[in-house]
Amino acid sequence: MMTKHTFSLIFTLSLSLLLTACGGAPADQPKLGTVSGVVTMDGAPLAKANVRFYPESGRASAAMTDDSGNFELVYIRDEMGAMLGKHSVKISTLDEANDPFGNQGSETVPEKYNKKTTLEATVAEGDNTINFDLESK
Repeated sequence: MMTKHTFSLIFTLSLSLLLTACGGAPADQPKLGTVSGVVTMDGAPLAKANVRFYPESGRASAAMTDDSGNFELVYIRDEMGAMLGKHSVKISTLDEANDPFGNQGSETVPEKYNKKTTLEATVAEGDNTINFDLESK
């Protein structure tokens, strides 16, 4: 009998293989702006946090912060950046993409920055530096 964890692993690997087999970027890819920044919580760098930018329509961009809280958004595969325009931003220490069943540890970032996000950012052409100073309360 297949466990939820085994099923999740097989599903994720299959999806990854399917997506990588699709080839290069589409000809109708939107214009992107590069986005980097630093995420802190209560003044300290927030390490290993998932940062996701969701445009009003289209593909989201994502990154994971390093030990110093630095991030650089990836649009798709090795294409850096995010679509131009306004984005809703979610920051979380949980990795929902790799564990769709929610079996990870406890979230350290308040819901107002992820599930019930109030964060927004606007991406312009060229290089964008967007920092997030979060508060644990």
